[in-house]
Amino acid sequence: MADREEHRSLLDDDDEDEEDEGSRHLSPLCDPRHLLHRILVLLFMCFLGFGSYFCYDNPAALQTQVIQDMSLNTASFMQLYAWYSWPNVFLCFLGGFLLDRVFGIRLGTIIFALFVLIGQIIFAAGALANHFWLMNVGRFVFGIGGESLAVAQNTYAVNWFKGKELNLVFGLQLSMARLGSTVNMNVIGWVYGRIQSLTGSAGHSTLGITLMIAASTCLFSLICALVLGFLDRRAEKILKKEQGRTGEVIKLTDVKDFPFSLWLIFIICVAYYVAIFPFIGLGQVFFIEKFDFTTVQARAINSIVYIISAPASPLLGFVVDRVGRNVLWVMLAVTTTLLSHMMLAFTFWNPWIAMCLLGLSYSLLACALWPMVAFVVPEHQLGTAYGFMQSIQNLGLAVMSMAAGSILDNKGYLFLEVFFIACLCMALFAVVLLYLYDYHKEGELNLSASTRAERLKSEDVQRVHPETVEDREHLKPLSPFGLRNRYLSRLGVQMPDHCSPHLSSLAYRSLLK
Repeated sequence: MADREEHRSLLDDDDEDEEDEGSRHLSPLCDPRHLLHRILVLLFMCFLGFGSYFCYDNPAALQTQVIQDMSLNTASFMQLYAWYSWPNVFLCFLGGFLLDRVFGIRLGTIIFALFVLIGQIIFAAGALANHFWLMNVGRFVFGIGGESLAVAQNTYAVNWFKGKELNLVFGLQLSMARLGSTVNMNVIGWVYGRIQSLTGSAGHSTLGITLMIAASTCLFSLICALVLGFLDRRAEKILKKEQGRTGEVIKLTDVKDFPFSLWLIFIICVAYYVAIFPFIGLGQVFFIEKFDFTTVQARAINSIVYIISAPASPLLGFVVDRVGRNVLWVMLAVTTTLLSHMMLAFTFWNPWIAMCLLGLSYSLLACALWPMVAFVVPEHQLGTAYGFMQSIQNLGLAVMSMAAGSILDNKGYLFLEVFFIACLCMALFAVVLLYLYDYHKEGELNLSASTRAERLKSEDVQRVHPETVEDREHLKPLSPFGLRNRYLSRLGVQMPDHCSPHLSSLAYRSLLK
Protein backbone atom coordinates (compact mmCIF):
# COMPACT_ATOMS: atom_id res chain seq x y z
CA MET A 1 0.00 0.00 0.00
CA ALA A 2 2.78 2.39 0.93
CA ASP A 3 4.63 1.51 -2.29
CA ARG A 4 1.47 2.26 -4.31
CA GLU A 5 1.04 5.69 -2.67
CA GLU A 6 4.69 6.49 -3.22
CA HIS A 7 4.35 5.47 -6.87
CA ARG A 8 1.25 7.71 -7.24
CA SER A 9 3.05 10.68 -5.68
CA LEU A 10 5.96 10.15 -8.05
CA LEU A 11 3.54 10.12 -10.98
CA ASP A 12 1.99 13.37 -9.72
CA ASP A 13 5.42 14.94 -9.45
CA ASP A 14 6.19 13.79 -12.98
CA ASP A 15 2.93 15.38 -14.19
CA GLU A 16 3.81 18.66 -12.49
CA ASP A 17 7.29 18.57 -14.03
CA GLU A 18 5.73 17.95 -17.44
CA GLU A 19 3.38 20.91 -16.91
CA ASP A 20 6.30 23.16 -15.93
CA GLU A 21 8.30 21.91 -18.90
CA GLY A 22 5.31 22.54 -21.19
CA SER A 23 4.80 26.07 -19.86
CA ARG A 24 8.41 26.90 -20.66
CA HIS A 25 7.79 26.15 -24.33
CA LEU A 26 4.65 28.31 -24.63
CA SER A 27 4.61 31.07 -27.21
CA PRO A 28 4.78 34.65 -25.80
CA LEU A 29 1.11 35.22 -26.63
CA CYS A 30 0.09 32.16 -24.57
CA ASP A 31 2.55 32.50 -21.68
CA PRO A 32 1.03 34.33 -18.64
CA ARG A 33 4.53 35.45 -17.65
CA HIS A 34 5.10 37.30 -20.90
CA LEU A 35 4.15 40.94 -21.47
CA LEU A 36 2.45 40.15 -24.78
CA HIS A 37 0.00 37.78 -23.06
CA ARG A 38 -0.74 40.35 -20.35
CA ILE A 39 -1.44 42.96 -23.03
CA LEU A 40 -3.96 40.54 -24.50
CA VAL A 41 -5.55 40.18 -21.05
CA LEU A 42 -5.55 43.97 -20.68
CA LEU A 43 -7.47 44.28 -23.95
CA PHE A 44 -10.29 42.08 -22.65
CA MET A 45 -10.06 43.83 -19.27
CA CYS A 46 -10.66 47.26 -20.82
CA PHE A 47 -13.62 46.07 -22.89
CA LEU A 48 -15.14 44.39 -19.83
CA GLY A 49 -16.84 47.64 -18.81
CA PHE A 50 -17.42 49.03 -22.30
CA GLY A 51 -21.02 47.79 -22.55
CA SER A 52 -21.93 49.05 -19.10
CA TYR A 53 -20.68 52.58 -19.79
CA PHE A 54 -22.15 52.57 -23.32
CA CYS A 55 -25.65 51.72 -22.07
CA TYR A 56 -25.58 53.80 -18.86
CA ASP A 57 -26.14 57.04 -20.79
CA ASN A 58 -28.56 55.61 -23.38
CA PRO A 59 -31.33 57.78 -21.84
CA ALA A 60 -29.21 60.94 -22.13
CA ALA A 61 -28.35 60.28 -25.78
CA LEU A 62 -32.04 59.56 -26.55
CA GLN A 63 -33.59 62.13 -24.21
CA THR A 64 -36.00 63.61 -26.76
CA GLN A 65 -36.98 60.23 -28.19
CA VAL A 66 -37.58 58.60 -24.79
CA ILE A 67 -39.76 61.49 -23.57
CA GLN A 68 -41.79 61.63 -26.79
CA ASP A 69 -42.13 57.91 -27.51
CA MET A 70 -43.01 56.95 -23.93
CA SER A 71 -45.13 60.10 -23.27
CA LEU A 72 -43.11 61.17 -20.21
CA ASN A 73 -42.33 64.39 -18.41
CA THR A 74 -38.77 65.19 -17.38
CA ALA A 75 -39.24 64.06 -13.77
CA SER A 76 -40.33 60.60 -14.94
CA PHE A 77 -37.47 60.50 -17.45
CA MET A 78 -34.89 61.15 -14.69
CA GLN A 79 -36.22 58.16 -12.76
CA LEU A 80 -34.25 56.05 -15.22
CA TYR A 81 -31.07 57.38 -13.61
CA ALA A 82 -32.47 57.26 -10.09
CA TRP A 83 -33.38 53.57 -10.40
CA TYR A 84 -29.82 52.82 -11.54
CA SER A 85 -28.43 54.50 -8.41
CA TRP A 86 -30.77 53.00 -5.79
CA PRO A 87 -29.25 49.47 -5.66
CA ASN A 88 -25.74 50.94 -5.48
CA VAL A 89 -26.57 52.74 -2.24
CA PHE A 90 -26.15 49.29 -0.63
CA LEU A 91 -24.12 47.27 -3.14
CA CYS A 92 -21.09 49.53 -2.61
CA PHE A 93 -20.69 47.72 0.71
CA LEU A 94 -21.52 44.23 -0.60
CA GLY A 95 -19.84 44.12 -4.02
CA GLY A 96 -16.32 43.45 -2.75
CA PHE A 97 -17.58 40.96 -0.15
CA LEU A 98 -19.48 38.98 -2.80
CA LEU A 99 -16.44 38.88 -5.07
CA ASP A 100 -14.07 37.81 -2.28
CA ARG A 101 -16.14 35.45 -0.13
CA VAL A 102 -19.12 34.20 -2.16
CA PHE A 103 -18.54 34.00 -5.92
CA GLY A 104 -14.83 34.55 -6.46
CA ILE A 105 -13.51 37.04 -8.96
CA ARG A 106 -14.10 34.93 -12.09
CA LEU A 107 -17.65 33.74 -11.39
CA GLY A 108 -18.55 37.10 -9.80
CA THR A 109 -17.45 39.02 -12.89
CA ILE A 110 -19.55 36.77 -15.14
CA ILE A 111 -22.59 37.13 -12.86
CA PHE A 112 -22.37 40.93 -12.72
CA ALA A 113 -21.84 41.15 -16.50
CA LEU A 114 -24.93 38.95 -16.87
CA PHE A 115 -26.92 41.35 -14.66
CA VAL A 116 -25.86 44.23 -16.92
CA LEU A 117 -26.97 42.35 -20.05
CA ILE A 118 -30.29 41.18 -18.56
CA GLY A 119 -31.00 44.66 -17.21
CA GLN A 120 -30.46 46.26 -20.63
CA ILE A 121 -32.67 43.62 -22.29
CA ILE A 122 -35.47 44.28 -19.78
CA PHE A 123 -35.01 48.02 -20.36
CA ALA A 124 -35.39 47.53 -24.12
CA ALA A 125 -38.33 45.14 -23.65
CA GLY A 126 -40.11 47.78 -21.56
CA ALA A 127 -39.85 50.20 -24.48
CA LEU A 128 -41.04 47.57 -26.97
CA ALA A 129 -44.06 46.76 -24.79
CA ASN A 130 -44.68 50.46 -24.03
CA HIS A 131 -44.43 49.80 -20.26
CA PHE A 132 -42.35 52.47 -18.53
CA TRP A 133 -42.42 50.63 -15.20
CA LEU A 134 -40.66 47.70 -16.90
CA MET A 135 -38.00 50.08 -18.18
CA ASN A 136 -37.40 51.20 -14.58
CA VAL A 137 -37.08 47.55 -13.52
CA GLY A 138 -34.50 47.06 -16.24
CA ARG A 139 -32.47 50.04 -15.04
CA PHE A 140 -32.60 48.69 -11.48
CA VAL A 141 -31.26 45.29 -12.58
CA PHE A 142 -28.69 47.04 -14.78
CA GLY A 143 -27.53 49.06 -11.75
CA ILE A 144 -27.02 45.89 -9.68
CA GLY A 145 -24.34 44.75 -12.10
CA GLY A 146 -22.86 48.04 -13.29
CA GLU A 147 -20.96 49.33 -10.25
CA SER A 148 -19.92 45.86 -9.02
CA LEU A 149 -18.54 45.06 -12.48
CA ALA A 150 -16.23 48.07 -12.11
CA VAL A 151 -14.97 46.64 -8.79
CA ALA A 152 -14.29 43.30 -10.52
CA GLN A 153 -12.45 45.09 -13.32
CA ASN A 154 -10.14 46.80 -10.82
CA THR A 155 -9.53 43.50 -9.03
CA TYR A 156 -8.42 41.84 -12.26
CA ALA A 157 -6.07 44.77 -12.89
CA VAL A 158 -4.43 44.44 -9.46
CA ASN A 159 -4.08 40.67 -9.94
CA TRP A 160 -2.36 40.90 -13.34
CA PHE A 161 -0.35 44.11 -13.08
CA LYS A 162 1.87 45.50 -10.33
CA GLY A 163 3.76 48.65 -9.46
CA LYS A 164 4.02 51.39 -12.05
CA GLU A 165 2.19 49.27 -14.62
CA LEU A 166 -0.93 49.49 -12.46
CA ASN A 167 -1.23 53.27 -12.77
CA LEU A 168 -1.14 53.01 -16.56
CA VAL A 169 -3.69 50.17 -16.53
CA PHE A 170 -6.12 52.16 -14.38
CA GLY A 171 -5.71 55.10 -16.74
CA LEU A 172 -6.41 52.92 -19.77
CA GLN A 173 -9.49 51.41 -18.11
CA LEU A 174 -10.84 54.87 -17.33
CA SER A 175 -10.16 56.02 -20.89
CA MET A 176 -11.99 52.99 -22.30
CA ALA A 177 -14.96 53.69 -20.01
CA ARG A 178 -15.13 57.28 -21.25
CA LEU A 179 -14.81 55.98 -24.81
CA GLY A 180 -17.91 53.84 -24.26
CA SER A 181 -19.88 56.86 -23.02
CA THR A 182 -18.64 59.01 -25.91
CA VAL A 183 -19.51 56.44 -28.59
CA ASN A 184 -22.98 56.08 -27.09
CA MET A 185 -23.59 59.84 -27.13
CA ASN A 186 -22.67 60.15 -30.78
CA VAL A 187 -23.87 56.83 -32.26
CA ILE A 188 -27.07 55.66 -30.58
CA GLY A 189 -29.10 58.61 -31.89
CA TRP A 190 -27.93 57.79 -35.42
CA VAL A 191 -28.99 54.15 -34.87
CA TYR A 192 -32.45 55.35 -33.80
CA GLY A 193 -32.68 57.44 -36.98
CA ARG A 194 -31.75 54.47 -39.16
CA ILE A 195 -34.34 52.23 -37.47
CA GLN A 196 -36.93 54.99 -37.91
CA SER A 197 -36.20 55.26 -41.62
CA LEU A 198 -36.44 51.48 -42.06
CA THR A 199 -39.72 51.10 -40.15
CA GLY A 200 -41.18 54.29 -41.56
CA SER A 201 -42.25 55.75 -38.20
CA ALA A 202 -41.00 56.70 -34.75
CA GLY A 203 -42.48 55.37 -31.54
CA HIS A 204 -41.87 53.05 -28.65
CA SER A 205 -41.14 50.10 -30.99
CA THR A 206 -38.33 52.02 -32.70
CA LEU A 207 -36.97 53.00 -29.29
CA GLY A 208 -37.11 49.40 -28.08
CA ILE A 209 -35.28 48.06 -31.15
CA THR A 210 -32.59 50.73 -30.71
CA LEU A 211 -32.06 49.84 -27.05
CA MET A 212 -31.99 46.13 -27.93
CA ILE A 213 -29.22 46.81 -30.43
CA ALA A 214 -27.36 48.68 -27.66
CA ALA A 215 -27.62 45.50 -25.56
CA SER A 216 -25.17 43.87 -28.00
CA THR A 217 -22.37 45.88 -26.35
CA CYS A 218 -23.33 44.29 -23.01
CA LEU A 219 -23.22 40.86 -24.68
CA PHE A 220 -19.73 41.72 -25.91
CA SER A 221 -18.71 42.62 -22.34
CA LEU A 222 -20.12 39.29 -21.09
CA ILE A 223 -17.99 37.47 -23.68
CA CYS A 224 -14.96 39.42 -22.39
CA ALA A 225 -15.83 38.29 -18.85
CA LEU A 226 -15.94 34.65 -19.98
CA VAL A 227 -12.61 34.93 -21.82
CA LEU A 228 -11.01 36.67 -18.84
CA GLY A 229 -12.25 33.93 -16.53
CA PHE A 230 -10.72 31.28 -18.80
CA LEU A 231 -7.38 33.11 -19.08
CA ASP A 232 -7.21 33.78 -15.34
CA ARG A 233 -8.01 30.15 -14.54
CA ARG A 234 -5.35 29.00 -16.98
CA ALA A 235 -2.78 31.39 -15.49
CA GLU A 236 -3.64 30.15 -12.01
CA LYS A 237 -2.79 26.57 -13.03
CA ILE A 238 0.43 27.50 -14.83
CA LEU A 239 1.73 29.99 -12.23
CA LYS A 240 0.20 28.14 -9.23
CA LYS A 241 -1.30 31.32 -7.76
CA GLU A 242 -4.54 32.12 -5.95
CA GLN A 243 -7.57 33.96 -7.30
CA GLY A 244 -7.42 37.73 -7.09
CA ARG A 245 -9.26 39.46 -4.28
CA THR A 246 -10.56 42.98 -3.91
CA GLY A 247 -8.93 43.35 -0.49
CA GLU A 248 -11.87 45.42 0.74
CA VAL A 249 -12.71 45.12 4.42
CA ILE A 250 -16.08 46.68 5.24
CA LYS A 251 -16.96 47.36 8.88
CA LEU A 252 -19.93 49.66 9.43
CA THR A 253 -18.78 50.21 13.02
CA ASP A 254 -15.84 52.20 11.60
CA VAL A 255 -18.24 54.97 10.53
CA LYS A 256 -18.42 56.37 14.06
CA ASP A 257 -14.63 56.85 14.00
CA PHE A 258 -14.52 58.82 10.74
CA PRO A 259 -12.83 62.23 11.22
CA PHE A 260 -14.58 65.51 10.45
CA SER A 261 -12.38 66.04 7.39
CA LEU A 262 -13.70 62.81 5.82
CA TRP A 263 -17.31 63.96 6.24
CA LEU A 264 -16.37 67.19 4.46
CA ILE A 265 -14.93 65.11 1.60
CA PHE A 266 -18.24 63.22 1.42
CA ILE A 267 -20.16 66.53 1.17
CA ILE A 268 -17.85 67.77 -1.60
CA CYS A 269 -18.29 64.51 -3.51
CA VAL A 270 -22.10 64.57 -3.43
CA ALA A 271 -22.53 68.33 -3.99
CA TYR A 272 -20.15 68.28 -6.95
CA TYR A 273 -21.29 65.19 -8.83
CA VAL A 274 -24.99 66.06 -8.62
CA ALA A 275 -24.12 69.09 -10.75
CA ILE A 276 -22.39 66.91 -13.38
CA PHE A 277 -24.24 63.68 -14.14
CA PRO A 278 -27.86 64.98 -14.00
CA PHE A 279 -26.77 67.91 -16.17
CA ILE A 280 -25.33 65.56 -18.80
CA GLY A 281 -28.50 63.47 -18.57
CA LEU A 282 -30.61 66.55 -19.42
CA GLY A 283 -28.08 68.49 -21.48
CA GLN A 284 -29.06 67.58 -25.01
CA VAL A 285 -32.39 69.43 -25.02
CA PHE A 286 -30.78 72.35 -23.14
CA PHE A 287 -28.33 73.03 -25.99
CA ILE A 288 -31.08 72.63 -28.59
CA GLU A 289 -33.44 75.07 -26.86
CA LYS A 290 -31.04 77.75 -25.65
CA PHE A 291 -28.30 77.75 -28.30
CA ASP A 292 -30.32 76.54 -31.32
CA PHE A 293 -28.05 73.55 -31.83
CA THR A 294 -29.03 70.73 -34.14
CA THR A 295 -29.52 67.30 -32.59
CA VAL A 296 -26.12 66.14 -33.86
CA GLN A 297 -24.38 69.24 -32.47
CA ALA A 298 -26.16 68.85 -29.12
CA ARG A 299 -25.03 65.22 -28.83
CA ALA A 300 -21.46 66.20 -29.67
CA ILE A 301 -21.19 68.99 -27.11
CA ASN A 302 -22.95 66.92 -24.47
CA SER A 303 -20.30 64.21 -24.85
CA ILE A 304 -17.30 66.57 -24.76
CA VAL A 305 -16.95 66.13 -20.98
CA TYR A 306 -16.27 62.41 -21.46
CA ILE A 307 -14.08 62.99 -24.54
CA ILE A 308 -11.81 65.40 -22.62
CA SER A 309 -11.78 63.21 -19.54
CA ALA A 310 -10.40 60.17 -21.40
CA PRO A 311 -6.91 61.62 -22.10
CA ALA A 312 -6.94 64.31 -19.37
CA SER A 313 -7.51 62.05 -16.36
CA PRO A 314 -4.15 60.21 -16.54
CA LEU A 315 -2.24 63.42 -17.31
CA LEU A 316 -3.85 65.46 -14.53
CA GLY A 317 -3.43 62.54 -12.13
CA PHE A 318 0.31 62.59 -12.87
CA VAL A 319 0.44 66.35 -12.20
CA VAL A 320 -1.43 66.05 -8.89
CA ASP A 321 0.87 63.20 -7.80
CA ARG A 322 3.96 65.27 -8.58
CA VAL A 323 2.77 68.53 -7.01
CA GLY A 324 0.55 67.49 -4.09
CA ARG A 325 -1.67 70.23 -2.60
CA ASN A 326 -4.83 68.17 -3.16
CA VAL A 327 -7.18 70.61 -1.44
CA LEU A 328 -6.12 73.48 -3.68
CA TRP A 329 -6.62 71.33 -6.78
CA VAL A 330 -10.11 70.40 -5.59
CA MET A 331 -10.85 74.07 -4.92
CA LEU A 332 -9.70 74.96 -8.44
CA ALA A 333 -11.85 72.20 -9.95
CA VAL A 334 -14.99 73.23 -8.06
CA THR A 335 -14.45 76.93 -8.86
CA THR A 336 -13.93 76.22 -12.56
CA THR A 337 -17.04 74.04 -12.68
CA LEU A 338 -19.00 76.80 -10.96
CA LEU A 339 -17.84 79.33 -13.55
CA SER A 340 -18.77 76.92 -16.35
CA HIS A 341 -22.34 76.55 -15.08
CA MET A 342 -22.65 80.32 -14.61
CA MET A 343 -21.51 80.86 -18.21
CA LEU A 344 -24.09 78.34 -19.44
CA ALA A 345 -26.85 79.84 -17.29
CA PHE A 346 -26.39 83.61 -17.65
CA THR A 347 -24.56 84.16 -20.96
CA PHE A 348 -24.93 83.25 -24.60
CA TRP A 349 -21.20 82.78 -25.11
CA ASN A 350 -20.09 79.84 -27.19
CA PRO A 351 -21.02 76.87 -24.95
CA TRP A 352 -18.05 74.86 -26.17
CA ILE A 353 -15.83 77.02 -23.93
CA ALA A 354 -17.85 76.26 -20.82
CA MET A 355 -18.16 72.55 -21.63
CA CYS A 356 -14.43 72.16 -22.27
CA LEU A 357 -13.72 73.82 -18.91
CA LEU A 358 -16.27 71.48 -17.35
CA GLY A 359 -14.50 68.45 -18.84
CA LEU A 360 -11.11 69.54 -17.51
CA SER A 361 -12.41 70.39 -14.03
CA TYR A 362 -14.36 67.11 -13.85
CA SER A 363 -11.16 65.18 -14.61
CA LEU A 364 -9.12 67.25 -12.15
CA LEU A 365 -11.53 66.75 -9.27
CA ALA A 366 -11.55 62.97 -9.69
CA CYS A 367 -7.73 62.90 -9.58
CA ALA A 368 -7.46 65.12 -6.49
CA LEU A 369 -10.54 64.28 -4.37
CA TRP A 370 -10.70 60.48 -4.23
CA PRO A 371 -7.06 59.91 -3.13
CA MET A 372 -7.59 62.26 -0.15
CA VAL A 373 -9.61 59.57 1.62
CA ALA A 374 -6.42 57.55 2.09
CA PHE A 375 -4.79 60.53 3.85
CA VAL A 376 -7.40 60.90 6.60
CA VAL A 377 -8.33 57.31 7.56
CA PRO A 378 -6.08 54.37 8.51
CA GLU A 379 -5.53 51.60 6.00
CA HIS A 380 -7.85 49.12 7.70
CA GLN A 381 -10.77 51.57 7.30
CA LEU A 382 -10.20 52.38 3.62
CA GLY A 383 -12.69 49.79 2.35
CA THR A 384 -15.42 51.16 4.62
CA ALA A 385 -14.59 54.78 3.78
CA TYR A 386 -14.65 54.30 0.01
CA GLY A 387 -17.77 52.13 0.22
CA PHE A 388 -19.54 54.77 2.29
CA MET A 389 -18.41 57.53 -0.09
CA GLN A 390 -19.80 55.68 -3.12
CA SER A 391 -22.99 54.88 -1.22
CA ILE A 392 -23.61 58.54 -0.33
CA GLN A 393 -22.76 59.57 -3.90
CA ASN A 394 -25.34 57.16 -5.35
CA LEU A 395 -27.94 58.22 -2.79
CA GLY A 396 -27.37 61.88 -3.71
CA LEU A 397 -27.55 61.12 -7.43
CA ALA A 398 -30.78 59.15 -7.02
CA VAL A 399 -32.52 61.92 -5.05
CA MET A 400 -31.09 64.86 -7.00
CA SER A 401 -31.85 63.28 -10.39
CA MET A 402 -35.54 63.22 -9.53
CA ALA A 403 -35.32 66.73 -8.06
CA ALA A 404 -33.63 68.04 -11.24
CA GLY A 405 -36.36 66.56 -13.42
CA SER A 406 -39.08 68.11 -11.28
CA ILE A 407 -37.38 71.53 -11.34
CA LEU A 408 -37.06 71.39 -15.12
CA ASP A 409 -40.74 70.50 -15.56
CA ASN A 410 -41.98 73.28 -13.29
CA LYS A 411 -39.42 76.08 -13.67
CA GLY A 412 -37.29 75.49 -16.77
CA TYR A 413 -33.59 75.26 -17.52
CA LEU A 414 -32.61 78.58 -15.93
CA PHE A 415 -33.84 77.50 -12.50
CA LEU A 416 -32.23 74.11 -13.03
CA GLU A 417 -28.87 75.81 -13.64
CA VAL A 418 -29.37 77.94 -10.53
CA PHE A 419 -29.98 74.69 -8.62
CA PHE A 420 -26.70 73.25 -9.93
CA ILE A 421 -24.88 76.49 -9.06
CA ALA A 422 -26.26 76.29 -5.50
CA CYS A 423 -24.94 72.72 -5.18
CA LEU A 424 -21.51 73.82 -6.39
CA CYS A 425 -21.50 76.75 -3.92
CA MET A 426 -22.13 74.22 -1.16
CA ALA A 427 -19.21 72.14 -2.47
CA LEU A 428 -16.96 75.21 -2.57
CA PHE A 429 -17.91 76.14 1.00
CA ALA A 430 -17.05 72.60 2.12
CA VAL A 431 -13.67 72.80 0.34
CA VAL A 432 -12.80 76.08 2.09
CA LEU A 433 -13.86 74.59 5.42
CA LEU A 434 -11.74 71.51 4.70
CA TYR A 435 -8.72 73.69 3.93
CA LEU A 436 -9.08 75.64 7.19
CA TYR A 437 -9.69 72.50 9.25
CA ASP A 438 -6.70 70.70 7.73
CA TYR A 439 -4.52 73.76 8.30
CA HIS A 440 -5.63 73.99 11.93
CA LYS A 441 -5.00 70.28 12.57
CA GLU A 442 -1.68 70.33 10.68
CA GLY A 443 -2.95 67.55 8.45
CA GLU A 444 -1.42 66.32 5.21
CA LEU A 445 -4.27 66.90 2.76
CA ASN A 446 -2.68 70.06 1.40
CA LEU A 447 0.98 69.18 1.77
CA SER A 448 3.30 69.30 -1.19
CA ALA A 449 4.34 65.96 -2.65
CA SER A 450 7.92 66.30 -1.33
CA THR A 451 6.81 67.17 2.21
CA ARG A 452 4.30 64.32 2.20
CA ALA A 453 7.02 61.90 1.05
CA GLU A 454 9.36 63.06 3.84
CA ARG A 455 6.63 62.59 6.43
CA LEU A 456 5.86 59.10 5.17
CA LYS A 457 9.56 58.25 5.21
CA SER A 458 9.92 59.39 8.83
CA GLU A 459 6.84 57.37 9.81
CA ASP A 460 8.32 54.29 8.16
CA VAL A 461 11.57 54.79 10.06
CA GLN A 462 9.69 55.07 13.35
CA ARG A 463 7.70 51.95 12.48
CA VAL A 464 10.88 49.96 11.81
CA HIS A 465 12.79 51.51 14.75
CA PRO A 466 10.15 52.21 17.41
CA GLU A 467 12.59 53.49 20.03
CA THR A 468 12.08 57.17 20.77
CA VAL A 469 14.54 59.99 21.15
CA GLU A 470 14.31 59.65 24.93
CA ASP A 471 15.24 55.97 24.73
CA ARG A 472 18.30 56.77 22.65
CA GLU A 473 19.36 59.52 25.07
CA HIS A 474 19.27 57.10 27.99
CA LEU A 475 21.83 54.98 26.12
CA LYS A 476 24.29 57.88 25.83
CA PRO A 477 27.23 57.85 28.31
CA LEU A 478 26.76 60.34 31.13
CA SER A 479 29.20 63.14 31.82
CA PRO A 480 31.20 63.06 35.10
CA PHE A 481 28.76 65.64 36.48
CA GLY A 482 25.82 63.43 35.54
CA LEU A 483 27.45 60.34 37.06
CA ARG A 484 28.06 62.22 40.34
CA ASN A 485 24.42 63.42 40.49
CA ARG A 486 23.06 59.92 39.81
CA TYR A 487 25.32 58.47 42.52
CA LEU A 488 24.21 61.08 45.08
CA SER A 489 20.51 60.61 44.19
CA ARG A 490 20.81 56.86 44.78
CA LEU A 491 22.29 57.58 48.20
CA GLY A 492 19.10 59.48 49.03
CA VAL A 493 20.41 62.97 48.60
CA GLN A 494 17.62 65.37 47.43
CA MET A 495 18.84 66.93 44.17
CA PRO A 496 17.54 70.27 42.82
CA ASP A 497 15.62 70.16 39.54
CA HIS A 498 18.32 71.89 37.53
CA CYS A 499 20.72 69.08 38.39
CA SER A 500 18.48 66.29 37.13
CA PRO A 501 19.66 65.16 33.69
CA HIS A 502 16.21 63.82 32.77
CA LEU A 503 14.38 67.04 33.61
CA SER A 504 17.04 69.14 31.91
CA SER A 505 16.61 67.23 28.68
CA LEU A 506 12.81 67.67 28.86
CA ALA A 507 13.19 71.40 29.32
CA TYR A 508 15.55 71.63 26.37
CA ARG A 509 13.16 69.76 24.10
CA SER A 510 10.25 71.95 25.19
CA LEU A 511 12.18 75.01 24.00
CA LEU A 512 12.70 73.43 20.61
CA LYS A 513 8.94 72.94 20.05
